[in-house]
Amino acid sequence: MTSDAESSRPYHHGDLRRALLAATGDAVGEVGPAAMSLRNVARRAGVSHAASTHHFGDKAGLLTAFAAEGYSLLADELERAQREGTSFLEVGVAYVRFAVNHRAHFDVMFRSELLHLDDLDLRAAKAAAGRVLYGSPPGTMSRKRLTQAVAAWSIVHGIATLWLNGDLPSELGDDPEAIARAVAVHLRTDRGRRRNTRTN
Repeated sequence: MTSDAESSRPYHHGDLRRALLAATGDAVGEVGPAAMSLRNVARRAGVSHAASTHHFGDKAGLLTAFAAEGYSLLADELERAQREGTSFLEVGVAYVRFAVNHRAHFDVMFRSELLHLDDLDLRAAKAAAGRVLYGSPPGTMSRKRLTQAVAAWSIVHGIATLWLNGDLPSELGDDPEAIARAVAVHLRTDRGRRRNTRTN
């Protein structure tokens, strides 16, 4: 039986998933993904703990859905940069922009120990983001092209992570997108190979 307090909460049928995911973002932003609880998220969303458990199963189920949403948002951000006809560098900047603007999602997406990695929605969302990030499905790319794509991803992911953690030198300024442009431009694989050949 539902208590009067629970039945009076501002929840409207059909909005539960959206409300819980939004509340998850708030909870992650406040205490981090490891410390947040399903009960706290339910309270933030104005629904009963039982309702949230019925919808997502457990905390890992909720975080998995939140991570899948994050990968979908990332794919949208990268696709938007591509549609605007920007350079490959600007697609990398879009990655950093996503991390800064969607920090809660970014903090959850790469915490594999907190997620149901076999979840079909999560796997599909990761694959969709990967196709945009790499430019092709990884299994269809040559080893050379794949390693170059991973190198570019590593740089922008590292910049985003260092920025969010406050670990970048203050001399670089306070604009993460400008920092991404300044740093990522140094990814020149051809130049790097020539330098390595001269030193060997």
